[in-house]
Amino acid sequence: MPLRGRIAPTPTGLLHVGHARTFALAADRASGAGLVLRIEDLDGPRCRPDSTAAAIDDLRWLGLAWTEGPDCGGPFAPYVQSERATWFLEVWRRLEAAGVIYPSPHSRRDVEEAAVAPHDNHEAVGGIAAAPIVADEPIFPVSLRPTHRERATAPGGVPWRFRVPDGRTIEFHDALQGTVTRTAGEHFGDFVVWRRDDLAAYELAVVADDHSMQIEEVVRGADLLTSTARQILLYEALGWPPPAWCHAPLVCDAMGRRLAKRAGGLAIRDLRAAGWTPAEVLVRPLPA
Repeated sequence: MPLRGRIAPTPTGLLHVGHARTFALAADRASGAGLVLRIEDLDGPRCRPDSTAAAIDDLRWLGLAWTEGPDCGGPFAPYVQSERATWFLEVWRRLEAAGVIYPSPHSRRDVEEAAVAPHDNHEAVGGIAAAPIVADEPIFPVSLRPTHRERATAPGGVPWRFRVPDGRTIEFHDALQGTVTRTAGEHFGDFVVWRRDDLAAYELAVVADDHSMQIEEVVRGADLLTSTARQILLYEALGWPPPAWCHAPLVCDAMGRRLAKRAGGLAIRDLRAAGWTPAEVLVRPLPA
């Protein structure tokens, strides 16, 4: 059964073939149930209006059509995250009132110097032994948590982190990856929900918008499996039901190497210029 979905490009540069294939999968799975286009432009000056325009043009060239979002309208406007600060602040207030977040003045260097390197761990994905789970960022040490709760009416000036339940294993079903597990305090630690520059961090903004826009299934790359575990904790803290999950395998070249976002010549715009058709961008094997 199709589920209401979304495609959510970040306009920090040109979209590449990996984005094209993930977004096409999202559109296919949501066919008939509604598809939202949301521009996730909270990454400061790296996000540019010309990148947003290029992304929309590339998506339309691929033949993707959304039912709500920029150039389309819909009941949840705006669909640009930088214009949704009031909603994000409301969600921050709910988390603060629940006592699950705290101000954390520590820099990334502080965390890296205090953190203990994570153990190598393996998981079974769909019943098949998988590669070790590698933490996607330094795990925030318990020693840097505050010893008492500080109340605040606004988050500005210092990052705020979500306090994870150490030792708890978060398990969820993924449409493509099968059963996935992550353990708080082992695969990820306390994570930022509000940034020092007074903007919502990725995890908070995505959960807030997916809930607000009534997204029923989140389709994205398998590099965000650990983010899903974090976001499930936010859904629980906010008392919201989480969506279904579908994490697509990462696009690799002919040698099996993961394609980086900045891989030369593999932007949709570059492939268009080289004569590739939309169908080829979505299915053609990539060069080494």
